[in-house]
Amino acid sequence: MPADRTPADLGNLPVSATGEGLSARARLGLTLIAGGAVANIYYNQPLLGLLVAEFGDRAALWIPTACLVGYGLGILGLVPLGDSLPRRSLIMGQLLGLSLALLLAGASPNLGLLALASLVIGILASAAQQAVPFAAELAPDASRGRIVGQVMTGLLTGILLARTVSGLVGAQFGWRAVFFAAAGVALVMAGIAAATLPRTPQTRPLRYRALMLSILYLVRTQPVLRTASLSQALLFASFNAFWATLALLVEAPPFDLTAAGAGLFGVIGVAGAFVAPLSGRFADRRGARPVVLGGSVMVFAAFAVLWFAGWGSLASVVIGVLLIDIGLNGALIANQTRAYALVPGARGRINTVLFTVMFVFGALGAYAGSQAYLLVGWSGVCTVGLVLAGLASLVALRDRHPARSAGGP
Repeated sequence: MPADRTPADLGNLPVSATGEGLSARARLGLTLIAGGAVANIYYNQPLLGLLVAEFGDRAALWIPTACLVGYGLGILGLVPLGDSLPRRSLIMGQLLGLSLALLLAGASPNLGLLALASLVIGILASAAQQAVPFAAELAPDASRGRIVGQVMTGLLTGILLARTVSGLVGAQFGWRAVFFAAAGVALVMAGIAAATLPRTPQTRPLRYRALMLSILYLVRTQPVLRTASLSQALLFASFNAFWATLALLVEAPPFDLTAAGAGLFGVIGVAGAFVAPLSGRFADRRGARPVVLGGSVMVFAAFAVLWFAGWGSLASVVIGVLLIDIGLNGALIANQTRAYALVPGARGRINTVLFTVMFVFGALGAYAGSQAYLLVGWSGVCTVGLVLAGLASLVALRDRHPARSAGGP
């Protein structure tokens, strides 16, 4: 079957071409939900010093990796259902389950149970990835990049502020208080979903097997999707290699910061989240490739600067955080914008491909960064980041695929 044709089951859902279904209220709700849900997989990172003190060195490997692997599993197994079932109901159900998983994490008496709870937290936090294709589905074609960028600003801000809030709360009240408070936030997010998100009409639901098989069809027939997924996954792996080890660096001499101090670096990175709408506008007008290439080069430069942090330079950490977050987020919005344009009725499954690959690589990046830090030190983390960002730059340089629609309903 040619790449510009789709099987009957690939794009059979009603899609708003005018964007009339996306009110300002719904857009705000999706933005808050995206940020509030995804934050849960990053709360653990500034707490690693506290977790290691209670459970041993293995906590630094198991907990962040379990959350990221779970998130990848949720994107793979749950997000495609949004193309067949009402996304509003899926989001609410996942947020309610997330609240229970967070309570279990906060009450965990040992590392094994905490790791299991972290895996479930990651799976259910993929509600954030229901919000993004929901916005893309309801947005008008001409401004899809801008609107996706707005919702992604919420998601990216949630990622970054999660570390700051977690660090502050953990330093004052202990790591368990972070998870208990997050359980309450998840309940609030479920209420926001019920109050703000529109009910969307659905046609014939797809069987789960057909839904998942159509993902393979997308991967096989859409070179733009493959390229976007690979370039973003390499950048995300480098991002997680950095953030999974930053707390270990800055809580040790010569910095000697607390968990709260480690979390404050997330505030610096928020600047990168606000690049998202600008990147979306640029991608709408000029195309995605220059944004992706520029973001990849910026992440590479970030790790070159971060190398000096191993010699006690706090300024290099601040500059590195800014560069890595701006570069990653700009490339992400550009890659999403061109991927969502491919098959209008399959945006949930396109999101699944993009983010499953991203978070599998992200988990590997977190593991590689942690191992490099334990075996070599900070220079090992920077080497991992430079290699990954360099590969992402090469992928962007070799990209010659124009984004074109593959048809749809």
